[in-house]
Amino acid sequence: MHNGRSMIGARAVGVAFALAVAGAAVQAQTRAAAPKSQTPGAIFTCTSAAGKRITSDRPISECLDREQRVLNKDGSLRMIMPPSLTADERAAMEEAEKRKQQERIAKQDAIRRDRNLVARYPNEETHGKAREASLEPVLHAIESSERRIVELEKERKPLLAEAEFYEGKALPPKLKRQMESVDVSIQAQRATVATQQSEVSRINANYDAELARLKKLWGGAEPGSLGPLPQVAAASAAGNAAAARKP
Repeated sequence: MHNGRSMIGARAVGVAFALAVAGAAVQAQTRAAAPKSQTPGAIFTCTSAAGKRITSDRPISECLDREQRVLNKDGSLRMIMPPSLTADERAAMEEAEKRKQQERIAKQDAIRRDRNLVARYPNEETHGKAREASLEPVLHAIESSERRIVELEKERKPLLAEAEFYEGKALPPKLKRQMESVDVSIQAQRATVATQQSEVSRINANYDAELARLKKLWGGAEPGSLGPLPQVAAASAAGNAAAARKP
């Protein structure tokens, strides 16, 4: 009986030991499976989409779309945490970041343009002189073309008078060539005038838009807060309207 009780006791001790070992193994596995971010002393580091180096004691939200290095306190590598976003989520985040970057660049450009504009034109007088200087060569070209049209019309009068003698008949080849040459020249000069008048409208539209902006900046508006200058659309509309008025 004594031997039987001893064997039962030994078996009980063995079972208890086995259970203890199994419990320790389960605990070890649980600790291994736990997120490393919960382990004291972990250092997370990554380079964001904007190229910024970031370090934290927890997973970094700016780098959810890329790998993060998890370091020990001594700087040695503990593990590499893979991206936690799907491909579509990463693409959406990158697109959003790209838009933000473009907006930041556009904002900086707008601030720089406004500051340069105020530096170039500290008052309305300087802006008016710049407008006159820009218009001068174009107005001169218009005057030159209009003078040429008057000269061509004078050349055309005797040709028309001569053509009256051939009413109902074919014009002599030489006279016909002369009249066609004058007509083509007149049309070319009128087209040049129309183009130059469109340029006058474009220049005035640009300076009008600048002046409206400058008045706000002179009045204390913050550089970069006024949006883009609408010069392209305004100039195009003004130029087309001027050209449409020509016969």
